[in-house]
Amino acid sequence: MTEKYLICEDSLEGVFTGIYDAYALREGHVHNHIQIGEEENLRLFASYLYIRPDCVKTKKVAETIQKRLGTEVYYSICRALATQDAGKGQAVYQTVVDGITNGYGRRVLEHLTNPFVELLFRLSRNAANEIHHLLEFVRFEELRQGILYSKIGPKCNVVSFLMPHFADRLPLENFVIYDEKRDLYGVHPAGGEWYLVSGLEEPVGESAPRSEKEEAYRELFTMFCQTIAIRERKNLKLQQQMLPLRFQEYMVEFVKK
Repeated sequence: MTEKYLICEDSLEGVFTGIYDAYALREGHVHNHIQIGEEENLRLFASYLYIRPDCVKTKKVAETIQKRLGTEVYYSICRALATQDAGKGQAVYQTVVDGITNGYGRRVLEHLTNPFVELLFRLSRNAANEIHHLLEFVRFEELRQGILYSKIGPKCNVVSFLMPHFADRLPLENFVIYDEKRDLYGVHPAGGEWYLVSGLEEPVGESAPRSEKEEAYRELFTMFCQTIAIRERKNLKLQQQMLPLRFQEYMVEFVKK
């Protein structure tokens, strides 16, 4: 049978639409492949289907996964899709097949002898670790307009996982979390619902002046972090294990003046 490659965009909507269309083919799942983006070289004796994200199909797949496989599996899938691994689309597809079609159900993530399930489990764990780190390491600064602004540069696309946490803890604040690697903004208006924005011509918050109170507290906090350190017990290797360097460049206490 001809190998079929369903080319999807790098998003949850793209992959879920691809899964819906793969099931709609009704040709089994052994020869179907969910592929994120196009490859430079095409394969011989293979057919390619280009998938356009569809909100209706995405919703149906999401509801089916949550109903048949459970919320825990659904969130694991979402976290895996936030990573940059090229094989994540196929891993999600085959995990869904293993859970629904092959009957593993809510225990599908325990079937680690399946290489696709093992890959999804590992990708989800990587994203979860980065989310956990950022919940601790995100630093906000107050702009002169009264907006709280934070810039991050994570490996995974995790802004949508961070926003509910901070929206719950800062419900009456206007704040923005900016992922500079993806040019993606998480925006939360005071007392409202958060949303995502991308594709702005100029970065928001980069050149905006900080409030006077912010400048004073930045200096105070930096001085506090420097003075409480015990020079004789300084251990940079341990510090980097607990707080990797890639996070430090976005934290006020490590920014060099």
